[in-house]
Amino acid sequence: MSQQDLTADMLTRIRNAVRNRETHVNCLNNKLNRGVAQVLVDEGYIKSFDVVEDGRQGIIRVALKYGPRGEQVINTIRRVSRPGRRVYNQVEALPRPQQGLGIAIVSTSSGVLSDRKCRETSVGGEVVAEIT
Repeated sequence: MSQQDLTADMLTRIRNAVRNRETHVNCLNNKLNRGVAQVLVDEGYIKSFDVVEDGRQGIIRVALKYGPRGEQVINTIRRVSRPGRRVYNQVEALPRPQQGLGIAIVSTSSGVLSDRKCRETSVGGEVVAEIT
């Protein structure tokens, strides 16, 4: 079965796994998904991720993170830019989810970055998702 939007599939798998209190989740591997997973690790929303080769395109194994009493670190994940409607913003117009308490994941010419890193490096791009 062919997937149309692999990033939306990854975000949905993570959202469902967090709701079910899973420790790990497997997602399909591509360059954008690896970039999103790296931003989530850098910002502290997940513990880590590994790329597991399976003879095809590979699988990203994401280790989810929870608080000291088991509370969710990821509350909401929302896909902003979709294949039918791309959302591009300049650095001044990048969203600030929950007034800076969340992050926006942005695909730029410098790679996949969080909105904070985009403001530091003064680069805009396609807003992939918002995490709070």
